Amino acid sequence: MAHPSSADSGIDLIDRKIIDALRQDARMPIGALSERVGLSKTPCQVRLKRLQERGIIRGFRAVIDAAALGLDYVAFTEVKLLDTREAALAAFRQAVLKIPEVEECHMLAASFDYLLKVRTTDIRRYRIVLGESISNLPHVASTSTFVVMETLREAAS
Repeated sequence: MAHPSSADSGIDLIDRKIIDALRQDARMPIGALSERVGLSKTPCQVRLKRLQERGIIRGFRAVIDAAALGLDYVAFTEVKLLDTREAALAAFRQAVLKIPEVEECHMLAASFDYLLKVRTTDIRRYRIVLGESISNLPHVASTSTFVVMETLREAAS
């Protein structure tokens, strides 16, 4: 994975090693983390705290098996807006964040405005979310759906 230069982000190689190790296992004890990055515990804890204070490490999460919860239907929904002035974008952003089935929302430079990752129990539930929630978001002109057939790699959320 490409990283910005240290001058851009103000972090060095050891900070990057800490970040990479925690991406692999966020529950890693500080002793194991310090050993992995080649520091003693105290300097490692200081660096970890600094990364958190600066917002580079924003938190630690459990990685959930969505399929085990019955949420294994994933669709990507393209959303085209009628209006892309700032007030319309703000209204859309505020409303889309209230739909629990929307796992991700990205504004794109494309022939449409937003790409949503939507996770539901099945196609019937997706259809309800699309028809009652997504299509009724402020300023929505049209949507297109792409159903995920297989996931090879997914970011931990």
